[in-house]
Amino acid sequence: MSTARDAAALLPAPEELRAHLRALAVLDATIGDDPLFVCYTFDTAWGPGEEVALMNNGSGDDFSVHFTPAGVLIRGFDHESAMSPYVNEEVWPGLIDDVPASLSPILHDPAFREEDIDAPRVTACLWQETGDTLWHTGTSLVFPADNEDPDGSGFLFGLLTDRSPEAIQAYFADYYERPVPLDAIRHVLAGLPLTPAVTKALNPAGTH
Repeated sequence: MSTARDAAALLPAPEELRAHLRALAVLDATIGDDPLFVCYTFDTAWGPGEEVALMNNGSGDDFSVHFTPAGVLIRGFDHESAMSPYVNEEVWPGLIDDVPASLSPILHDPAFREEDIDAPRVTACLWQETGDTLWHTGTSLVFPADNEDPDGSGFLFGLLTDRSPEAIQAYFADYYERPVPLDAIRHVLAGLPLTPAVTKALNPAGTH
């Protein structure tokens, strides 16, 4: 079984995670031919002092990573999860009960809440308050049995827990159905400037 608790042990510190998510957004925007099909984006002005990385695969699954002065909150939603509020008409017991008061308002942002079920759209949740060094999940959370990926974290956060250039290359090559050069992937993941040569390597037919 793979859950958010496993992800918590593999996630990097907030600043490294932020840089990685920004790189994923740059890669997706550069490799992609159509902004409508981009999965990874990064909003540097979501709110006062708040930046948000977003992933939406267009098939009903998404996550958001909120970087705030109070800390970082990761919210994931797998539409096929047995823990979905659409299945239970409420958030899964113990999933968000322990989220600190400084971060819990994020879950009630209208952008991540469904009016028809009056509940946050969440099946996986992790957080780390400023000054802490550990990622946390609900302490009383009990996952559904006999399910390899009960909360969807295994595939939702796959590129956050395995941040290797090879894993990133494999994902984008599969998603865009064309080769993506590893050296160009490494360049962007290292936080280096996006040069015309790297842009061309990532999207030879693009108009960037």
